[in-house]
Amino acid sequence: MQIRELILKNYGKFHNRQIELEDGINLIYGENESGKSTIHTFIKGMLFGMERGRGRAAVNDTYSTYEPWENSNYYAGVLQFSSGGKTFRIERNFDKYSKKAELICEEDGEVLSVEDGDLEMLLGGMDADCYDNTVSMSQRNAEMGAGIAAELKNYATNYYTSGNGEINLSGALEQLNNRKKVLEQEIRKDLQEKRQKREQLEQEVSFVWRDVHHLEEELETIEEELAYRTEKERKRRQEEESAKGFMDEIRPEKWRIHPMEILVFVLVIIIAVILFSKPWNYLIAIILFLASGTYIWNRMKVGKKQVKTEPEIILEEITPEEEKIPLEKLRWERAHIASELKEKQVAYENLGEQLAELDEVSVRSRECEIKRQAVQMAAEHLEALSEEMQGYLKRDLNEKASAILCEITDGKYQKIVADEQLHIAVLTREKRMELHQVSRGTVEQIYLALRMAVGELLCEEEMPVILDDTFAYYDENRMEQTLRWLKNHKKQVLLFTCQTREEQVLKKSGITYHKVEL
Repeated sequence: MQIRELILKNYGKFHNRQIELEDGINLIYGENESGKSTIHTFIKGMLFGMERGRGRAAVNDTYSTYEPWENSNYYAGVLQFSSGGKTFRIERNFDKYSKKAELICEEDGEVLSVEDGDLEMLLGGMDADCYDNTVSMSQRNAEMGAGIAAELKNYATNYYTSGNGEINLSGALEQLNNRKKVLEQEIRKDLQEKRQKREQLEQEVSFVWRDVHHLEEELETIEEELAYRTEKERKRRQEEESAKGFMDEIRPEKWRIHPMEILVFVLVIIIAVILFSKPWNYLIAIILFLASGTYIWNRMKVGKKQVKTEPEIILEEITPEEEKIPLEKLRWERAHIASELKEKQVAYENLGEQLAELDEVSVRSRECEIKRQAVQMAAEHLEALSEEMQGYLKRDLNEKASAILCEITDGKYQKIVADEQLHIAVLTREKRMELHQVSRGTVEQIYLALRMAVGELLCEEEMPVILDDTFAYYDENRMEQTLRWLKNHKKQVLLFTCQTREEQVLKKSGITYHKVEL
């Protein structure tokens, strides 16, 4: 990508200012407060947009800092660039009320969509953070931000594994972790449901067991009562049967004296009178008469005693069928309670089986656990792969940066050693040195070399290199070596400066350039 033209319609101090740029080195010269930083910020705003802060943050944000000095409601610009053999124009209106962005291909007039990612595609996937940490460098932000280290880690996993930076394996790892959380949540939900169901079943088991215990007690009581009543009835009937004589058998139950008994007594007396001679017949008759009277008297006494001891039974006139009712009722209650007890016992056994089933792992939980283990294994493999790929990145990044640093320092520093967190050291022919052990100018060169190497790794599309007063700490030799490397390796360089040193070195070295004066 090369920037062809900037049109600052109304941006900061500029109004309808047009700046044309060319391939190679573009020297943008201007004194202090001439607008160099404004143009630098304008380029970034046109490429990546510019949002207004909220609340107190809006007071000193970029949007407010570079608002048009005149007619602030009109806040717009145009940037023309070439990419892939075609020329494009992006127009932006930054005003909060009429904010818009239009991307047009000038070759065929096709209107592209910034919102759908067409501009990002033309920029080779570069975002604002990567832009600030690679191709856009100023004296104030030579060091690289911490975010670029994470982006390099993601790039290492993607590119070195698949050979295609579009495959986001870090995103896949995040999806795996999210999927793992979902599965763990399902497992916890299933366990909680089982716990709730167990509590409910245990409560039901407690109620049923209490009913079973109560019914067993009732049945035991009825069995005892029934056994007692049955035995008592048996004994009563046995006593009655053993006490009855012949006359008791033939005498109706309600009669105290049977008529046949009286007739028998009379016949015996008459026979005694006839058979025996006088006066013995009269004596025997008197004796038999007294015996008969005594028997009748005793029978009458037994009848009266029964009337006194069992008046209610006689008054209510309980029949033999009615006497059987209490025993039949007890038997019915026993059968009813036994049936209900059996039902409760079956219910108790069923609840016990359900509780036992809860102790087993459900099919759903088993499947979720298998999936969770599979996701965990996949995530672990990805993480291990990511660490391995970072080793490849570290090697390639160090090789690229070392080659650049060696060339721009004329071989004084042979190698850059940067770890995954971009902690940097350099190697000379004699020793290893940390950044705090070298001069500020060397530090600037190290960061420049590292930025260029990172940019080559992360960006599919080569972007213009933008340097804003970057050479303040460079001596002329270092500046010449750096400018020569930029001329030979970069398609377009925008060099902002308020000094004349850069132009003098360019002329002295015979490096061609295009100058823009502000």
